[in-house]
Amino acid sequence: MNNNISEMLASTMEKMQKMVDVNTIIGAPVDVGGVTVVPISKVRIGVGGGGSDFATKNALAAKKDPFGGGIGGGVNIDPVAFLIIKGDSVRMLPVAEPASSTADRLLEQAPELIDKLADFLDGFKPKTEA
Repeated sequence: MNNNISEMLASTMEKMQKMVDVNTIIGAPVDVGGVTVVPISKVRIGVGGGGSDFATKNALAAKKDPFGGGIGGGVNIDPVAFLIIKGDSVRMLPVAEPASSTADRLLEQAPELIDKLADFLDGFKPKTEA
């Protein structure tokens, strides 16, 4: 049983390693008209597995070590930020997570709405002549 689990785990980890490497986290730089953009991502990996060694009424008599088990894994990659490099200047531009509720969306829109309201109210102010 230990050999089967070890083989499945090694195979799963090998396949996940092929999918995710350091270039997934710090992406390849992209040059756009004298400005270099480097994407940065967050990678989350999950692995789970289980196994069993049991005898059943349907097991073959010749088979001494019946085994049942499985291993699975998942990878989640989320963009986090971009490094913007222009000459000697380096700036990090974070990627904002999308609003998940109406209240979050309203909070995101608040500065823009306040500016529009202020501009609207400025139209009603009496103009002073110099």
